[in-house]
Amino acid sequence: MRHRLLVPGAAALSLMLAIPASAADFTPGAPDVGDSYYPESGNGGYRVSHYDLRLKYQPKTDLLEGTATLLAKTTQDLSRFNLDFGLKVSEVRVNGKKAAFATSGKHELEVTPPKGLPKGEDISVVVRYAGKPSELKIDGFTAWARTPDGGVVAQEPDSAVWWFPSNDHPSDKATYDISIAVPDGTQALSNGVLASKTSKLGWTRYNWRSDKPQATYLTTLAIGKFDITTDTTADGTPVINAVSPDLGANLGSARASIERTTEVTEWLESVFGRYPFNAVGGYVPNVPAHYALETQTRPFYGKQAFDKGTNVSVVVHELAHQWYGDSVSLKDWKDIWINEGFAAYSQWLWSEKEGEGTAQQLADYVYAQHPAGDPFWTVKPGDPGADKQFDSAVYDRGALALQALRVKLGDKVFFGLLKSWPTEHRYGNASVADFVKFAEQKSGKPLADFFDTWLFQPSKPQTGAGARAFAARGLVAQPKSWKQIAATHAVHDGH
Repeated sequence: MRHRLLVPGAAALSLMLAIPASAADFTPGAPDVGDSYYPESGNGGYRVSHYDLRLKYQPKTDLLEGTATLLAKTTQDLSRFNLDFGLKVSEVRVNGKKAAFATSGKHELEVTPPKGLPKGEDISVVVRYAGKPSELKIDGFTAWARTPDGGVVAQEPDSAVWWFPSNDHPSDKATYDISIAVPDGTQALSNGVLASKTSKLGWTRYNWRSDKPQATYLTTLAIGKFDITTDTTADGTPVINAVSPDLGANLGSARASIERTTEVTEWLESVFGRYPFNAVGGYVPNVPAHYALETQTRPFYGKQAFDKGTNVSVVVHELAHQWYGDSVSLKDWKDIWINEGFAAYSQWLWSEKEGEGTAQQLADYVYAQHPAGDPFWTVKPGDPGADKQFDSAVYDRGALALQALRVKLGDKVFFGLLKSWPTEHRYGNASVADFVKFAEQKSGKPLADFFDTWLFQPSKPQTGAGARAFAARGLVAQPKSWKQIAATHAVHDGH
């Protein structure tokens, strides 16, 4: 094809020459993503595709030194952008060039590159930093826990700001390479698979790789001494479990629980479909915490999660999150039911499998325990509010809604939904509204009123609310599995 050269007129040419290229409309990226519950979380103007973290940690002093490389793409013409981070930064480079930086707010690192970054450009950001994460307090709190022989970071909804700079919101997921040097004789655990391990001059470096999209709060690091066991699932997925040997009376119950990981993962595949990541496992460090967290590929379990003995139910819960919460992540923290309702319901299904109470019996029991005036029913699983985000009602009422949906749709359609949702939304983000629409499409039934009743109304659903009436108060025996399921409530409330 021949092209005709277009010559601008004299007036147009003089106008073009009068406007320098530097006058392009570059503006700062937003200091947040506009989350409903956490207005300071995340940033605008770019999306991260990969984090490369090269770290060194000295347990004796709690000194963490790091160089973080972020690969990202701009989503606007950027004059400046923010990262979420709290430790002291010594240097920032953007596309290899030194960039100016400043701090603001509670955890904002403001980066100004030497020149504007056009929309759609692939960029690299290198941040050098050092500090003692356990001494960094944001709102009077630190997510970094020191242990007798190291340190651990695993917290929801925020944890990254204590140890690496990021776009700290689940809506921006990325892959990770995490390399951490620790003194010889100390181990370092993170997400994914151990790509390599080397030792030099008294330091051992562990290189971990998580090759599927991962939210920042699901990224974990544990440094200390662990008893590590390895296995593979039936399809060859590596299983890596680790337990601190100094858990005292909880050691046996902790190990007995997480050593069921392979079995539980294989069973969950039969319910939710193919496991979505490159590794699976769990770890129990010597952290005086009662909560557990679904850190991707390697859930964290606090020592006190096993105060009452072996609890396979909590392992089921955190592993179910690998599909619901990790692979398919929420768009906004108000969509927490997308995570917790399904993970809680997986415990009901496990109970049904183990012959310790069917999901219907558990639903009847939960429904019967809470009369119409109980505050339990004022918590709306579909949008519970930041102060009730991890309330036990989000779990129990959230699971109850799923059992009601199962009754309404029948097992074939319902269990088809449980598999197709994480399959068709794999590695993405979704909202409660997205699930409602998806369920309507797959079932061919109008379900908006049903979900409104079970997830959004601050009252007890009554007879005729879209499913068969659950049993009346006082008429239901406690299922055998209930005590173990209920024991995980405090575990979750501690997020």
